[in-house]
Amino acid sequence: MFINKTSDGKNNICGKQVARLRKRMTPKVSQRALAEMLQVAGLDIDKNAIQRMESGKRFITDIELKALAKVLNVTYAELLD
Repeated sequence: MFINKTSDGKNNICGKQVARLRKRMTPKVSQRALAEMLQVAGLDIDKNAIQRMESGKRFITDIELKALAKVLNVTYAELLD
């Protein structure tokens, strides 16, 4: 049987990377600010969705992954590794 969760029970594999990259931005970017940056990039998302992504409680779609990579200025591979 296929289980679409990580070995530690998370719903995504890049949430920790998103949090790490967000906190490393200069100046440091809040979850709300990241949501606003993603909204400007055309993604309908709010602060609560960012919090759930980073904690691994929310699946991340390929559309969201693309927008996150663009806003965080990283490659898809950097988010997924």
